[in-house]
Amino acid sequence: MSALLIASITELCQADHQGQPEALGRWLANKTPDGVRGFFANPDNRLFVAEADGEMAAVGGCNTAREIILNYVAPAHRFSGASTALLAAMEAALGPGEATLSSTLTALRFYLRRGWSESGALERYAGMIAYPMRKQL
Repeated sequence: MSALLIASITELCQADHQGQPEALGRWLANKTPDGVRGFFANPDNRLFVAEADGEMAAVGGCNTAREIILNYVAPAHRFSGASTALLAAMEAALGPGEATLSSTLTALRFYLRRGWSESGALERYAGMIAYPMRKQL
């Protein structure tokens, strides 16, 4: 999971981190194997994996606060539908009600096309802009 998260952020989110080592370092700080173990250890989190052709295609997570906390696709599986399927599984797991997430610039159109809407002032995450979003599930 760690390798997929790191590859997705490093390779696919250039518009967000712009190759800046400081921004990448902060964003990737909890995407290490120990960081992923921390996601698993938190009882408020629920993690998901999408597989394709016997390999991990996407990684996602949500929490008891009804927030999507992870949704990353392996570069080789971008535009394959893995992220869409993973998001649908997380939305179904959350059940009816409002859900939230913070989107990157890279993923903003992805979420807008899937019924999410921008929900407030831009935020900062790891020195980059984050787009608060919500959706009534």
